[in-house]
Amino acid sequence: MDNIRNFCIIAHIDHGKSTLADRMLEYTKTIKITENQMLDDMDLERERGITIKSHAIQMEYSLDGKQYLLNLIDTPGHVDFSYEVSRSIAACEGALLVVDATQGVQAQTISNLYMAIDHDLEIIPVINKIDMPNAMPDEVEDEIVDLIGCDPQDIIRASGKTGEGVPEILKAVVERIPAPKGDPKAPLQMLIFDSLFNSFRGIIVLGKVVNGSIKQGDKVKFVQTDMEYTADEVGVLKMDLEPRKQLSTGEVGYIISGIKDATEVKVGDTITHVDNPCDHAIEGFQEVKPMVFAGVYPIDPTEYENLRSSLEKLQLNDASLTFQPESSQALGFGFRCGFLGLLHMEIVQERLDREFNMEVITTVPNVSYKVFTKQGEELEVHNPSGLPDPTEIDHIEEPYIRATIITSANYIGPIIKLCLDKRGELIDQQYVSGNRVELHFMLPLGEIVIDFYDKLKSISKGYASFDYHIDSYRPSKLAKLDILLNGEPVDALSTLTHQDNAVTLGRNMCLKLKELIPRQQFDIAIQAAIGAKIVARETVKQVRKDVLAKCYGGDVSRKRKLLEKQKKGKKRMKQIGNVQVPQKAFLAVLKLD
Repeated sequence: MDNIRNFCIIAHIDHGKSTLADRMLEYTKTIKITENQMLDDMDLERERGITIKSHAIQMEYSLDGKQYLLNLIDTPGHVDFSYEVSRSIAACEGALLVVDATQGVQAQTISNLYMAIDHDLEIIPVINKIDMPNAMPDEVEDEIVDLIGCDPQDIIRASGKTGEGVPEILKAVVERIPAPKGDPKAPLQMLIFDSLFNSFRGIIVLGKVVNGSIKQGDKVKFVQTDMEYTADEVGVLKMDLEPRKQLSTGEVGYIISGIKDATEVKVGDTITHVDNPCDHAIEGFQEVKPMVFAGVYPIDPTEYENLRSSLEKLQLNDASLTFQPESSQALGFGFRCGFLGLLHMEIVQERLDREFNMEVITTVPNVSYKVFTKQGEELEVHNPSGLPDPTEIDHIEEPYIRATIITSANYIGPIIKLCLDKRGELIDQQYVSGNRVELHFMLPLGEIVIDFYDKLKSISKGYASFDYHIDSYRPSKLAKLDILLNGEPVDALSTLTHQDNAVTLGRNMCLKLKELIPRQQFDIAIQAAIGAKIVARETVKQVRKDVLAKCYGGDVSRKRKLLEKQKKGKKRMKQIGNVQVPQKAFLAVLKLD
């Protein structure tokens, strides 16, 4: 056990975590060099150049004639995947804090660092990308010293591209990070930190053995669900799964026991032996709190059950996704899904399409509100159709976040204006070093869900970094904005928004829908309503057939007769006419300015 080291890599997006991990795997001869980002094995990760999943892998390393087992977990950097990071941190004793020499300390670096410090991890600071022509290692070194108060000589300078500094990092991992603590003779306790679905072998559970050991063929049970299984195969995680006879205390590995039902495995659960169970579960992770809710509906209603099983399999691999069934008048049966942010929502939609061939419609994303009725009840409302009658509502509270934005001083003005336009309040601003400023804002979560991050990036030419956490709920004046097509409300397009913005939003939505809804044989009235009051209207004009084409001359009464006949037909059609809303219309509403 003294020769095992479990550590993860934490950093802001694009600071070179995965490339540095590649160099370590290469140096320890775990892999032969074939291509970059070996651990990002999903097509989506390769295409976008981001890490979406945490990846665990074992390396063998020798120092001063002793062999060490290093378990490395590479983590995502984007704020939407911070739950992945928190689970990786719970399975480790130390962390490499990687900072880009060209960018310096950014918002996500700080928030991931605090998460690691809360778990008492040993931090090894690394400055990456020192081979870049615009690197500023000395300034970045000062920033890191200010941030964590370490000695400048403790900071390792490295380059994921050239491999410089990698031997020093591996040596520091062995020397500075403590070996896992645990009692090999105690009853088995194994913490589940991830799981995968394999269509041939069932669910593969990844975990860290905290106490005791587990052998192939042992009878085990999951503490939370109280289900019992046989460990058909146990092993460690190299580039592929490598079977072993047993996993002992402090090791990170996997168990396959032929579990077919996705609901039986919960991340954060503890595995123990059936004959000699442990007396309590390990303190796992906090329950994940979704920030953004959206309805996901199959395009073909008969695919409802397939969508359910696809979401369950995806949830195994992405524990931060939550879902529950719901129905809509316009879209039929589907699920109300909770996501950690907009990028997370986009990735889930992509993965449903690629991994499970599920084509889905996603409704306008929104956040959860607390509604207090005049009878003193408190309701949690995730979508506008769940709102009680306006006469029964006493007040509504919406979630506020505390946002940290780190940017260069040149962009302070436009960024403060953007946040104030989104009903934010500036709490304070501090100069971190030289030209860099840290701004703290209180912002309503509902205002930042849709396009805040994109606007922030474009205003600051990509230099501002953004991180947030939920702070509290505050009373707010909210209005439900309904979109009516020919007098029928389309619940998939209705939104909850602040009263000051409702009229403008309604007007913009009507104009956008007018462009996107195809013309029919009858006029389509697109209206935006707040309660019973119509605040905006646009009309999609009908397509007319020229019924007068066959009249060449003759009395005007013949023409009038044909026009009257057409008019009656149009009227009858309008009564039974059904407006088709294309998928583009649901998505375009997200991109309204």
